[in-house]
Amino acid sequence: MPLRIAVGVKWVPNTQAVRIDPKTGTLIRQGVPSIINPNDLSAVELALRLRDAYGGEVLAVSMAPPPAVKGLEALIGMGVDYAYLFSDRVFAGADTLATSYVLAQGIRFIEKERGRVDLLVFGQETIDSSTAHVPAQTASWLGWPYIYYVRRAELVGDGVLRVERFIEGYVEVYDLPLPAVVSVAARSYKPRHVTLSGKVRAKVERPIRIVSNKELGLDPRCVGLKGSPTIVARVTYLPEVPRKKEVYVAKDPRDGARWLLKKLLTDPETRDVILSYLWGGKGGGRT
Repeated sequence: MPLRIAVGVKWVPNTQAVRIDPKTGTLIRQGVPSIINPNDLSAVELALRLRDAYGGEVLAVSMAPPPAVKGLEALIGMGVDYAYLFSDRVFAGADTLATSYVLAQGIRFIEKERGRVDLLVFGQETIDSSTAHVPAQTASWLGWPYIYYVRRAELVGDGVLRVERFIEGYVEVYDLPLPAVVSVAARSYKPRHVTLSGKVRAKVERPIRIVSNKELGLDPRCVGLKGSPTIVARVTYLPEVPRKKEVYVAKDPRDGARWLLKKLLTDPETRDVILSYLWGGKGGGRT
């Protein structure tokens, strides 16, 4: 059974350069280098493997500013067949609820253009917020079943996807009727490399569709900052912790461990934590 698989990806600021607007509490993207969320690459790889096994097509979908085209081009280079970028100023400042609403309506838009979407795949979470809300919320908007922490998936019947996840020390297996939504456990799949032919295809064929709200037709009150019930009450910047940056060349592992333990025991707070751990409570009745 050929599958039409959509993969939700996020264009995130590099975590080494994240800045927050103190007035709105939203990310400042201007002048900040961005990347495709690393956890989403596992989701892309799973989607590509399912397509390779059963046929069909893989579509990357994202709600992001126009520069995210660069990231989508890289995914085309990996082997993704087509991409949709939902981009409009009214989408700016969205929290997870408003974002998932746009993505869900975007899937409906794609189905009108290309036909039924059988599976929507997300990464476990994003490195800029780590809420893991969007996959579940998007599934709720669509009314599709949802499973998270997926590490394997295969078709076991016409319109049935069997997924496996490892959680709380147990392996769980579910049979999902399609269409469905899954999020892939972080580092479950090693993403394939971008190929030269794929990069050329991304530039020559331009298989990226940019869709504005003029085409989606969503109520501006339901998207972006206006459609986001999350309120950032205050932003507090913590000073950088000064570090001594000591370097010790150990003679052997035991020598290095002794030196490190001595350093840790020199600090009163660190010493109390270590003693509490070793002796079952501060002081522990032993000296």
